[in-house]
Amino acid sequence: MKIDLEQLLYDKFGFSSFKPGQKEVIEHLLEKHDTLAVLPTGTGKSLCYQMVGQLVQGTVIIVSPLLSLMEDQVIQLQKKGENRVIALNSSLSFLEKQYVLNHLSEYKFILISPETLTQKEVRNKIANVNIALFVIDEAHCVSQWGVDFRPEYTKLAKIQEECGFPLTLALTATATPNVKKEILKQVFTQQKAVCEVVFSVDRPNIGLIVNRTLEKNETLLSYVTQLKSKGIVYCATRKNTEKINQLINEQTDLKSAFYHGGLTTNERSLLQQQFVSNQLDVLCATNAFGMGIDKPDVRFVIHYDCPDSLENYVQEIGRAGRDQQPSIAVLLYQKGDESIHYYFQSESRLDRTLLNDLAVNQTEDTKKIMPELNEIQQKWLQGYLEKEYTIEELEQRLLRKEKERQQQLNVMLNYIKEEKCRRTFIQRYFSEEVTKSSPESCCDCCGLSFDNFKRQIVQSPEEKEIPEQWEDILIRLFKE
Repeated sequence: MKIDLEQLLYDKFGFSSFKPGQKEVIEHLLEKHDTLAVLPTGTGKSLCYQMVGQLVQGTVIIVSPLLSLMEDQVIQLQKKGENRVIALNSSLSFLEKQYVLNHLSEYKFILISPETLTQKEVRNKIANVNIALFVIDEAHCVSQWGVDFRPEYTKLAKIQEECGFPLTLALTATATPNVKKEILKQVFTQQKAVCEVVFSVDRPNIGLIVNRTLEKNETLLSYVTQLKSKGIVYCATRKNTEKINQLINEQTDLKSAFYHGGLTTNERSLLQQQFVSNQLDVLCATNAFGMGIDKPDVRFVIHYDCPDSLENYVQEIGRAGRDQQPSIAVLLYQKGDESIHYYFQSESRLDRTLLNDLAVNQTEDTKKIMPELNEIQQKWLQGYLEKEYTIEELEQRLLRKEKERQQQLNVMLNYIKEEKCRRTFIQRYFSEEVTKSSPESCCDCCGLSFDNFKRQIVQSPEEKEIPEQWEDILIRLFKE
């Protein structure tokens, strides 16, 4: 019997029509085709696996990169009436984790971090679950983080094999042709066709501005006070998120907070809920926040620091305007801002030097140096000890990734220097057909001015703030 997907969409999710790409992805999966979906931010990628999960027997495993993203997805599923959902990650206590592992088959949706998934005990339990769909959310992380930051991403193929190669969906909003090839190579290892559903990364409702300012703090304060809307200020370091948050709280009447990986799980969860439920106006954050967060009315994203790549920049500005209303992305730039990324790259070179020393001085006592290494170095050494690669092979992988990062930073700097059209620059970088917005809403190179654009997005005095929904209030109260 043919399923009326539109009727199910309305009955179960409350939407009258699919967003671009959603239905195609769902149909491919229901026909048992492995699928790679590249859909722009704000188009509801998570609905693809949520709907399929409602239609098939078995459990949906979702590999997710961030605690905040998992937390948000759990809440969204619970609000839709799905209680058979759990986030399996480092935020669980030992007893909570053991309970979940002993009752895995009772859950319909299991969101899990790659680090947790690669633990031996977890792998053994997951392999015995009837997996209807294996999802890799934010699949660009396979390429972005897979070797030099979170090597667990390189082990996903092995885990899929242990699970009997379940039906697989890879989801992302940004993927250059090279990144798509790497996802296909790392995720879809079986020799069979993979369906690809690819839409443009362009978000025409987001105006693009680069402000090469000499007074960053003053410029930032001017923007946030004039916009009078909900927004995110991205910083490259934890220190800067705290500094900018203090500046906004001291110099404006806006309610601001900072968010980064140094906070506890409970602190991050509370901040996320406060921002989503409009208890905060501005969140000053590192890239640890925002991926997939379901807050449709973010009107602006400001980058206080230079992003390290155009891929990350497009991901981060995509958190604005998910309701398709006019929004704005502003990048503040001062000459030399990129030096922080050169510093991070120099640390990578020091890591390779350490690996060289290990290769030269290999002994039976290699394990003894483990406590002297940082977390990522320990992961590399563990991979070597488990014979996943030689030190020389790992060094070559890291060297390739280091060169990629240098190239990505150069592209980002070229975007900042662009004088013709920033939207065209982005589309060409992702090898897309160029489509232009009107000059009034495109970018500063095409005539977009902040003064003209802010009139479209500043809430008029007559408008009332959207009241907090009862589901959000109830969930927040339980959190507190």
